Amino acid sequence: MFRAERESLNHFSVYVLSGLCAGLAGMLTAAYSSSGVPNVGVGLELSAISAVVIGGTLLSGGRGNLVGTTAGVLLLTVIQNLINQVGSLTSSVQAVVSGAFLAIVVIIQTVLSRTQRL
Repeated sequence: MFRAERESLNHFSVYVLSGLCAGLAGMLTAAYSSSGVPNVGVGLELSAISAVVIGGTLLSGGRGNLVGTTAGVLLLTVIQNLINQVGSLTSSVQAVVSGAFLAIVVIIQTVLSRTQRL
């Protein structure tokens, strides 16, 4: 098999695996919520991007790893749970805190990447 064909097959396999995982996630969400509403996950994009970036993946194109992403998810979840424990803060405040934390991490990553290039 030629190299280009093998790479094409690898890309196809990744798309198939991604589709299977998305389908499984959809089925689990529908089973958990006992409904088939298509807009259940709207608004979770900030949380997903924040968790990955906090886990160490650069927005400018970098490689992440599962351990870092898991650590980012756990840290973001702890922050959100602490906000929920306060009790008097709304979900809007939770989104603002998550966004501010994401901005701080992106600024730190930018500064670190610039100092490493010098």
